[in-house]
Amino acid sequence: MGNEDIDEVDEAILYALQEDARMASGDIAERTGTADSTVRKRIQRLESNGTIKGYRAEVDYQRSGYPLRMLLFCTAAIPERGDLLPEILGIDGVVSVQELVTGEQNLLVTAVGESDSDITPVAQELLEMGLTVADEVLVRSHETTPFGEFDPETHPES
Repeated sequence: MGNEDIDEVDEAILYALQEDARMASGDIAERTGTADSTVRKRIQRLESNGTIKGYRAEVDYQRSGYPLRMLLFCTAAIPERGDLLPEILGIDGVVSVQELVTGEQNLLVTAVGESDSDITPVAQELLEMGLTVADEVLVRSHETTPFGEFDPETHPES
């Protein structure tokens, strides 16, 4: 299930940061019932051990002039797929890549652009890398939410 090094306070901190990565440590401390210094130390530990990988702006690509979001389901040789991630992320227009561990398609690449002429070169570069592009799906919207298991309101300490 979870990592034994992650306790309820860590989970509450992670939940708060997923809601708003810019939330002040004092506000998180108030929510978690801990000291501000405790929250700052916990965040530093979660960052240094790789649990918190970074902080990013959630961009509405459509509003920023890039209305197309395409999912490209690809197949790569299993021994190579993990090594290809940085190269795929280097393709202009690619905003994410996920390594899938079940099914024939084992990479999910997300690309954004203004038009088909922006997305087509992404698929072409994937093919040139030796990947098979099995399916392309145009996405209308994409929403996220914090992971509910970290929410102290719905999953209080047992």
